[in-house]
Amino acid sequence: MPKVVIISGSPNPISRLNGLTDYAEAKLLGLGWEVSSLHVASLPAEDLVLARWDSSAIKDANKQIADADAVIVASPVYKASFTGVLKTYLDLLPQTGLEGKVVLPLFIGGTIAHLLTIDYALKPVLSALYARHVSAGVYAVDSQIKKTDAGGLQLDEELIQRLDGAVSSFAEATELFASLRTPSQP
Repeated sequence: MPKVVIISGSPNPISRLNGLTDYAEAKLLGLGWEVSSLHVASLPAEDLVLARWDSSAIKDANKQIADADAVIVASPVYKASFTGVLKTYLDLLPQTGLEGKVVLPLFIGGTIAHLLTIDYALKPVLSALYARHVSAGVYAVDSQIKKTDAGGLQLDEELIQRLDGAVSSFAEATELFASLRTPSQP
């Protein structure tokens, strides 16, 4: 069973971004995957800001990534880029921290104007971390995820269709790469 870690770069624990990550998590759990989450804003701020590579919290987070077959990188868009807290954590991953892993970006922003943030802000950082298998990501705008009266999140149909396609492609790529790493049985 493949293991995936969802790295959330949202500084807000009740972000609309959760609509994207929760949906992806449910789809992957339905496929029998092992899913865990890493909310970078919950890591000790001093460890992040002071780049404490050797702190137990950072070591544990990095081990979680190292043990995964795949990674979802999720962030709201602020000032035409992903969040600073996400960048601060990614800076603490080993240089080859994403080598051999399939990565799926999930971003949300206030307008469609920042649609290319995944391509121009995130992908160069992922490349520096040796991510060679980056799936087509999903960029959503805030208006596509409504907060319900019950406190939940409702995704619009077009966004659900794009997420379904992206998560399916991500799952297929991850399983393909996992099969290439596993020696074939005689």
